Amino acid sequence: MNPCWVLERVGNGAIAAVALHDGHDVRQEVADLMVISEADRWREEDPFTAAWTTIADTQIVVKRSRFELDLNRPREKAVYIDPRDAWGLEVWQSVPPAEILTRSLAEYDTFYANLERIFRDLERRHGRFVVFELHTYNHRRLGRDAEPADPRYNPEINLGTATLDRDRWHSIIQSFLSDLRNFDFLGRQLDVRENVKFYGGHFPTWVHQKFPDSACVLSIEVKKFFMDEWTNEVDLEQLEAIRHALQSTVPGILKQLAVETRRKY
Repeated sequence: MNPCWVLERVGNGAIAAVALHDGHDVRQEVADLMVISEADRWREEDPFTAAWTTIADTQIVVKRSRFELDLNRPREKAVYIDPRDAWGLEVWQSVPPAEILTRSLAEYDTFYANLERIFRDLERRHGRFVVFELHTYNHRRLGRDAEPADPRYNPEINLGTATLDRDRWHSIIQSFLSDLRNFDFLGRQLDVRENVKFYGGHFPTWVHQKFPDSACVLSIEVKKFFMDEWTNEVDLEQLEAIRHALQSTVPGILKQLAVETRRKY
């Protein structure tokens, strides 16, 4: 069994990238209690987001499925017990026994303890830092052949900023949005909007509470327009183009971080 998460790389820059829901692994004792199909698990996970973490110097990839342990939920909600916690899906034969839940939550605690250590180091070295929190989301929930969700309410890229101090980080947010909207994405521009579909979950809330003056988490949700969410077939050209689009925002963010640092000192 792979570890719950891996620190792929720690670099010298002030940007980190985290793929919280890329993982598909579950511990055997957990798998033995599950009734949810592997296909349903795949559909609600965020496969391929680990590939986008390479835009950052520090890269954190979660290997464990969110159906074992969701690191973007508060601790008391990190294990989906009720189907309402999991898009109406039945996950368990019966509620997992306390000892299994305890072992899962121990991994939750270890993840966040290590995350605090990593981010304290970024704070010490850079003063301020930016975290790309990378997710994907479904837009064909009625079926593979059904009409997709209304694009008016489902942008191709949704930036969630509700958990951060927008006044403090205004220049970073605007730089990200502007560069991403202006990127030449295979001959067109992406539909990039802020706080339309998602606003940011527990992970950015925790980071901003722990690092109120130094951390800016950009909660990025990419609509699964680049893949078939029902089969996990992916368009590799679009997958790579999304990575390049995200990468294009890094120079502007670093420039704004440098400006803010000069203002502070």
